[in-house]
Amino acid sequence: MTHVADVHNLTELTYRLVTIPSVSYQEEAVADFVEDLLSRYSFLQIQRIDNNVVVTINRGANHKILLAGHLDTVPIAGIEPSLASGAVAGRGSVDMKGGLAVMIKLAAEAEDFPVDTAFIFYAKEEVKRLDSGLLEIERVAPELLKGDLAILLEPTNGHVELGCQGVMRVVLTMGGKSAHSARPWTGVNAIHRIAKVIERVSSFGRREILVDGLSYAESLQVVKVEGGTGKNVVPDKASAVISYRFAPNIDTDSAHAFLHETFSDILDDGFGDEVIIEEAAPSAKPHLSQAGIQHLVNLTGREPVAKLGWTDVAFFAERGIPAANFGPGNAELSHGPHEVVESKELDNCYANIRQFLFDLKTDH
Repeated sequence: MTHVADVHNLTELTYRLVTIPSVSYQEEAVADFVEDLLSRYSFLQIQRIDNNVVVTINRGANHKILLAGHLDTVPIAGIEPSLASGAVAGRGSVDMKGGLAVMIKLAAEAEDFPVDTAFIFYAKEEVKRLDSGLLEIERVAPELLKGDLAILLEPTNGHVELGCQGVMRVVLTMGGKSAHSARPWTGVNAIHRIAKVIERVSSFGRREILVDGLSYAESLQVVKVEGGTGKNVVPDKASAVISYRFAPNIDTDSAHAFLHETFSDILDDGFGDEVIIEEAAPSAKPHLSQAGIQHLVNLTGREPVAKLGWTDVAFFAERGIPAANFGPGNAELSHGPHEVVESKELDNCYANIRQFLFDLKTDH
């Protein structure tokens, strides 16, 4: 069992979290750990919904702040946790058990906070959006997710990262006509046809879009290709999964329309070609003008930057709650073989968020 004192050492707490495997859909042990640890503080209210843990302190203040972080990681892939002087390495250390450690320490100190605060530890962020723990919480107790401002403790390398890009994955399927590969002229090769799609995607490059003065980078990638039935058969069907990361100047309907327009001259209804949405997650605007977000930016002493990946700031933005990303660690190390978060990053994040919460008593 973890001792209460452990919550005050962010490096050791992060290491302890990293040693608890919590690959998506397998978050029960880490949810138990968080619930057990914070249940020792009588001033906190704790609600467990499946493998999601929501911890709140309500004092009837003028503000309610939501601090949120996901419990799951991508597959461990043989990466062993390690604790060295001033750093924690291992799967999830950056994305995002360092952020969870900061949330736990802040929750343990919440008795002194001048604002209502909810600490949302949720499951299944790294998988399809329909399975998200936030949606599970919303179905059971939507009031737990209401607030004036949300901070996602995703890794941001010391900056406040604002908004997020949307994600759309589509399956583009193209038809053909099967034939014997010795007489290919009697058929139509669907893989050859879809090569034009792949070529167009590869030439898309990186498109910079400014939103509220922040630079987002749109991208288009083929992430999966399938086709063919045999080594001596001209394939009559081929498909490509295409990922589109789009800036927060457009919504998912506009993103879908853009993809159709991009490939419209290649698609042929006569072959049954089609573009079907596999999954879509909306973008979120930066909310840079929101007073609380401006103050958080000022506390860091660094310029805000655009969030190029997708995060659940979009979940909160959809519900009318301004949200920002701010957490320990470098996101470029996430999901990689050398995932490591430094103690100074943990301490810096904790200090800034703690100061932000106390400053709210002056109505920032």
